[in-house]
Amino acid sequence: MFIFMRRRVLPASLLAALAGCASLSADQGFGDVSEIAGQRLRQTPERPRSEAELGETRQLIDKLLQKPLSVDDAVQIALLGNRGLQADYEELGIVEANLVQASRLPNPGFSFGRTRSGDDIKIDRSFSMAVMGLLTLPATSKIERRQFQIAKLSAAARILQVAAATRTAYYQSVAATQSVRYQEQVESAAAAGSELALKMAQAGNFNQLELTREQAFHADAIVQLARSRQQAVAAREQLIRLLGLSRAQSGFQLPQQLPELPDARPSLQDAETQAMSQRLDIAAAKLEVDGLQATLGLNRATRFINVMELAYLHNSEPGASRETGYQVSLEIPLFDWGSARVAKSEAIYMQAAHRLAAAATDAQSQVRASYQNYLTAYDLARHYRDQVLPLRKRISDEYLLRYNGMLSSVFELLADAREQANAVNATIDASRDFWIADNEMQLALGGP
Repeated sequence: MFIFMRRRVLPASLLAALAGCASLSADQGFGDVSEIAGQRLRQTPERPRSEAELGETRQLIDKLLQKPLSVDDAVQIALLGNRGLQADYEELGIVEANLVQASRLPNPGFSFGRTRSGDDIKIDRSFSMAVMGLLTLPATSKIERRQFQIAKLSAAARILQVAAATRTAYYQSVAATQSVRYQEQVESAAAAGSELALKMAQAGNFNQLELTREQAFHADAIVQLARSRQQAVAAREQLIRLLGLSRAQSGFQLPQQLPELPDARPSLQDAETQAMSQRLDIAAAKLEVDGLQATLGLNRATRFINVMELAYLHNSEPGASRETGYQVSLEIPLFDWGSARVAKSEAIYMQAAHRLAAAATDAQSQVRASYQNYLTAYDLARHYRDQVLPLRKRISDEYLLRYNGMLSSVFELLADAREQANAVNATIDASRDFWIADNEMQLALGGP
């Protein structure tokens, strides 16, 4: 600790000016976060804080909910209404407060003492300030500034994660609702077949084996429909949670079907290089390593001098001359030479360096896996759309012609309708898997 007296060392006005250099920002760094995430989302994240901004946000959300939601609308609502994401933004304020605190001069200290011995009165006064705090102020400010940058990158990465989770939940909900409609057709066809089989059996024109088979299929169709509806409810509730909607807002509409597939098979060049340059978790890990390296250097520089005091003293006694001077106190590194602190910093630094290398390796692997999954999902979705469905339609047309020519029974026609509905459901699942794979690949790359 550095102790000094008034203007003899630093003028009070200069101290006040230096202390006021570091101040809190109006948005706690969210403007930078919005820019970083917006470049990757192609949307501008917002952070409503005032009552007026919150009112505008609620109006915008209500307006978006009045029409069938697109995937971009769902992401926009999630960025505005997801409470978990809004809570994560507060971390920016915490880290910025640490930065401002580290950038300000340490508060000075003042001591006053009055002693009396008989008729003699002695008054001691001193004014102090921490020396090591002054010497290490630039280094500690730089470290905290780097931590603030890491917090910004982490907040932007969290925005991308919420957006990706919202897209996945959106595609799952749309696909589940679409599957319910086709499963209802399957159940309706099974119910018609079961009822017709029962009437024909009662008339003696249908054996018990065929009747039981039709009834069993109807029973299974009821189970599958119930499961489809339950999955649709679960998918919708997951989307509602990510959007941050209340029960009163949960009646929004979704499109009748998933988006169309891209016309051409996509290709991506230098995917791993792109991920290394775009992924925010990699950038944050690099900053953390740099910050720990600076911290290690600071610990090495201050390993021997931990506490230092320099005091300006002013003693006075009534009727006697004033006594002025200074006092220096220094902690002697007799038992603790700072080696443990330096060793700890080195271990923490190496730990962060290894984690950075592991994160880079994992990111490259994720990109390769997600890209392969993306291509496979696209090929399967195109196969179902261009091969399976047209073949099922041709089979259905042939069954209809044979039925009209009295060459096949109504049960064969109903069975074909069930098979066609199953093929449609499989096509929906393949299309859903493609859009989810597309979303996962964008997240693995760090942006579109």
